[in-house]
Amino acid sequence: MPKALTYTLVILAALALIPLALIARARVTTSSVPRLHLIGDMDTQPYLKAQAANPLFADGRAMRMPVPGTVARGSLMEPEVATGRDGNGWLEVIPVPLTRELMARGRERYDIFCAPCHGYSGYGDGVVNRRAERLQEGTWTPVASFHTETARSRPAGYIYNAITHGVRTMPPYGGQIPVLDRWAIVAYVKALQRSQHASLADVPPEVRMELQARMQGHDGTR
Repeated sequence: MPKALTYTLVILAALALIPLALIARARVTTSSVPRLHLIGDMDTQPYLKAQAANPLFADGRAMRMPVPGTVARGSLMEPEVATGRDGNGWLEVIPVPLTRELMARGRERYDIFCAPCHGYSGYGDGVVNRRAERLQEGTWTPVASFHTETARSRPAGYIYNAITHGVRTMPPYGGQIPVLDRWAIVAYVKALQRSQHASLADVPPEVRMELQARMQGHDGTR
């Protein structure tokens, strides 16, 4: 084989390896310069980074607020569930199915968000309230008990709205607690209220006789 042909083949083989070497290098290195796109697609569309400035708008911000009334995907629900209102009045009945799982979730969320002020039993004796009263700075509004006649008469929708938007000095928790979790807390609060004002008639029949026997035993009347 002529030497000129041999040299030519070697050079062509070496040149053929250059694209493969560039591809291998590109896979293990980073660059602030966008890759070369032979076919323009959505990877190279113009956009602004978060928190960047944009002179197009009067406030100069690239990030725009959602349109009023925007609902997150998967969050669309009945107005009564979202607001706690039935027309112009508060919902008297919790508008979601009451299950053991919902009550357990309500207790967990209550212990996290509510118990620090309202106390685990709902008497307004949480650690935050006790410390504020002990400091006696004069700026603290005592936390209300859930077991007063006024509190027990409040509809479920009212409690839900208080959680969502706050009431008096209590801040709103709508941005921290999802809608269904708010209703779970309402259900647990109602259970707390009933637990402190229950009667023997609230006890299931199969347990009532045993409970009556125990009560008679403690009274010494058998």
